[in-house]
Amino acid sequence: MLARILGSTAMVAGLSLAAPVAAETTLHILHINDLHSRIQPINRFDSTCSAEDDAAGECFGGVARIGTAINTIRGDLEAAGENVIVLDAGDQYQGSLFFTTYRGAAAGEFMETIGFDAMALGNHEFNNGPEGLLPLLDAVSFPVISGNIDVSADPTLNGRVQDHVVLDVNGMQVGLIAALTRDTIEISSPGDSVVFAEEIAALQADVDALTAQGVDVIVALTHVGLPADIRIAEAVTGIDVIVGGHSHTYLSQDDPDRDGPYPLWISNPEGVMVPIVQAYAYSKYLGHLEVTLDDAGSVVYAEGNTMLLDASVTPDAAIAARVAELAGPIEAAMGEVVGAATDFIEGDRSVCRVMECPMGNLVADAMLDRVADQGIQIAFANSGGLRASIDGGEVTMGEVFTVLPFQNALATFQLTGADVLAALENGVSQVEEVAGRFPQVAGMRFTWNPAGEPGARIVSVEVDMGGTWEALDPGATYGIVSNNFMRAGGDGYSIFARNGMNAYDFGPGLEEVVATYIGANSPYAPYTDGRIATVE
Repeated sequence: MLARILGSTAMVAGLSLAAPVAAETTLHILHINDLHSRIQPINRFDSTCSAEDDAAGECFGGVARIGTAINTIRGDLEAAGENVIVLDAGDQYQGSLFFTTYRGAAAGEFMETIGFDAMALGNHEFNNGPEGLLPLLDAVSFPVISGNIDVSADPTLNGRVQDHVVLDVNGMQVGLIAALTRDTIEISSPGDSVVFAEEIAALQADVDALTAQGVDVIVALTHVGLPADIRIAEAVTGIDVIVGGHSHTYLSQDDPDRDGPYPLWISNPEGVMVPIVQAYAYSKYLGHLEVTLDDAGSVVYAEGNTMLLDASVTPDAAIAARVAELAGPIEAAMGEVVGAATDFIEGDRSVCRVMECPMGNLVADAMLDRVADQGIQIAFANSGGLRASIDGGEVTMGEVFTVLPFQNALATFQLTGADVLAALENGVSQVEEVAGRFPQVAGMRFTWNPAGEPGARIVSVEVDMGGTWEALDPGATYGIVSNNFMRAGGDGYSIFARNGMNAYDFGPGLEEVVATYIGANSPYAPYTDGRIATVE
């Protein structure tokens, strides 16, 4: 993917760096994507920031900073006679107790307050079924669109979600089309009444319809991920700009740690260059693309960047006050009893980072249980993600969050047996340093030699194949579940990022998975069973 991005950049370097061509007008697009309920500011791990860290200037984002950034930029541009639209490429839902508590109503309220012009549906908007969209839809006056789904058979959504929309921006007709990944059928809960169509064909049909109406400029607001956005740009004619989401891709004009350039230019079937933009996730950045249009409404130049919403951006006072008000009941939610434990669940780092531990078994078992029906055999949990123990007796949501504070999501993918072995070698390679990479596992058992050289410590590995323990086959392919931090290469698991196949990194929150598992198995009895052993 990176090679393809860099190749595309080189191909259009002259265009993207040249001076703007004289034209009739410009359109400024302010955009976010994949906020994932980060209503409050986030820390450098993308989880909710503590008040102390935020006061110390160590945090980012949150809707109050988004409000300041959008309203400041929009106000300045409109005062100068410029044209501005504000877009969201989907996945406002899922990721913090604001979503657990308000089910989308808070997200809708803040989007309405800030003044978004349109939003595309993300897969997580269907996490609570079609009816789960109502708290968001009821809170907003702007259009929510998705062009490759048919909701006419669903009584909840019929007439509430549009295929496309045309915005009148100071007389300029801006057509917005949209697409949602078809993986939503497997990774969320849209139900049988929401029918998905192939993205490229659906988008081309909407482009053709808008073009026939004489629409000036067409923006695709997509939630399909950057690889699919590139395929769309290469296949669909008539799209002027793609504003994307879903893959949490950090595009930047100048950051050397970027995933790719902002904008990324791709040639369509007619040889017309189409700019693609995306702004990472979790409210950390605001994207700002300036598009120059000729008399016919065609893009002749585009430039911009993602803006880091750090402590230099003062949160909007009114929005921040409302966030604080809504956060009150969340404290009560932290006290919600999710189940009970028969005994103390050991999760101390001095134990879990060097050996099998009860908390590691609980978390890994819960992960595997959640996705076992998806062809997954093995769970990996990094011990560094386990931050506390839980006492026997009632277990609260607050205790689960204390154990799992990073708001990681489940990630599923496939690995060869050889890569599973390499991952295990990484996991036991720094035990002497009590490193967080030590693996807690489920669906697999292994023996390792602490006296061996790092990289050559694993002695044997077996996988539970439908109730029968079988030796790990280096040439076979296994279904894996981990968290998104590990899947991205965290804690040295670069093999997951490099060789993971058919990956999906944006599953349910790990804390919700574990809380649900405790409740379903309450009273939960902590245990170890020898799944991680050492040679004598």
